[in-house]
Amino acid sequence: MNKSFLHDPRVVVKKQGSFKLKDHVTDIDTLMEKKDLKELLEKDKDLISDLQEVLYAASERSVLLIFQAMDAAGKDSCIRHVMSGVNPQGVQVHSFKAPSSLERSHDFLWRHAKAIPPKGFIGIHNRSHYEEVLVTKVHPAFILGQNLPGIRTEKDIDKKFWDQRYASIRNFEEHLAANGTVIMKFFLYMSRDQQKQRFLDRIDDPEKNWKFSANDVKERAYWKDYMAAYEDAIRETAAPHAPWYIIPADEQWESRALVGRLLREQLQALGLKHPKLPKEALAGLQTAKAALLAEKK
Repeated sequence: MNKSFLHDPRVVVKKQGSFKLKDHVTDIDTLMEKKDLKELLEKDKDLISDLQEVLYAASERSVLLIFQAMDAAGKDSCIRHVMSGVNPQGVQVHSFKAPSSLERSHDFLWRHAKAIPPKGFIGIHNRSHYEEVLVTKVHPAFILGQNLPGIRTEKDIDKKFWDQRYASIRNFEEHLAANGTVIMKFFLYMSRDQQKQRFLDRIDDPEKNWKFSANDVKERAYWKDYMAAYEDAIRETAAPHAPWYIIPADEQWESRALVGRLLREQLQALGLKHPKLPKEALAGLQTAKAALLAEKK
């Protein structure tokens, strides 16, 4: 973990093409112990905190972190551990569930566009607009509830439909990037065996029962369909301005440390500086200082 991962082809996908999940791993081949990974993340968290302050002060760019994964891959805990050191005033977190009737009455990007972070902020989307080419692709019946022109049956949801959705996402993200939003898309890539073990842990541990839903097991039956949908989505939407990061997620401390490292490297790569005040403002500071020093006790 001493090397840079921001441009490592084992992790990052930056262009459309022949992406295959089989070329990536769900577990990093590393000799690092859990204790070392925790220490590594702590160091990066300190730097992320400092860099976030500069991001907020400069107010020139925003950062959008998108987290996608299968159930039990550790999105929530990864977000919690990586972002625990930042100033919450400069962070916005949105967790997207099934769309409401109001949200379904708009285009599929509407609710996500409303949640884009303003300049100076880090925005976190726990699930995102990608659900509209993931869960809807596995369960196309959901599309029928969106009342789209020309879509009356599942047979109408053809390759052209999905190509248009991918194009809409690419255009949306290109627009965001052109207007100062730095996009980082994380797919926490977990093995099917590991998901099974985590489900069993949730069932056996009373303190984790609340995390388990019987529907999770139902969705698990569509594992191959979901992997195909993720593969298509990543292949179709990876871009230099909106890269995907394939994060091995079988070992949670590895995935947390890797996400922390990538975020720290990206913030550093922005090269942001604290804003410099104009001469008039600097003169005003000195006037204010003189007034404070002249106060009588």
